Amino acid sequence: MAALVQYVVLRRDLQSTLGWPLGALVAQACHAATAVIHLHYQHPHTQAYLQELDTMHKVVLEVPDEVTLSRLAETLKEANIDHKLWTEQPENIPTCVALRPYPKEEVHRYLKKFKLLK
Repeated sequence: MAALVQYVVLRRDLQSTLGWPLGALVAQACHAATAVIHLHYQHPHTQAYLQELDTMHKVVLEVPDEVTLSRLAETLKEANIDHKLWTEQPENIPTCVALRPYPKEEVHRYLKKFKLLK
């Protein structure tokens, strides 16, 4: 099986414009990654990914704003790519998208225009 990667995509403006602390951004990524693993726990890719606890591979990307994050989530939905759009409650703020583990070549085309989170 090809190497599996879990992509996590965060809104950059949460920190740069809205002033969220780094820890809050990390928490959003953790929420989304955990939720999508839970939702797709039985998928063979998820099971294989979890078997390699010490060599898991995640790629954390950034989008500039909520509009871009929402468009990404819609594109993934239309392409039947398993993901979770995390919406922080009670504020109802979309913050992050996480994909279940995938072979990179299956999903890279949807994510290649985004940069690594800085």
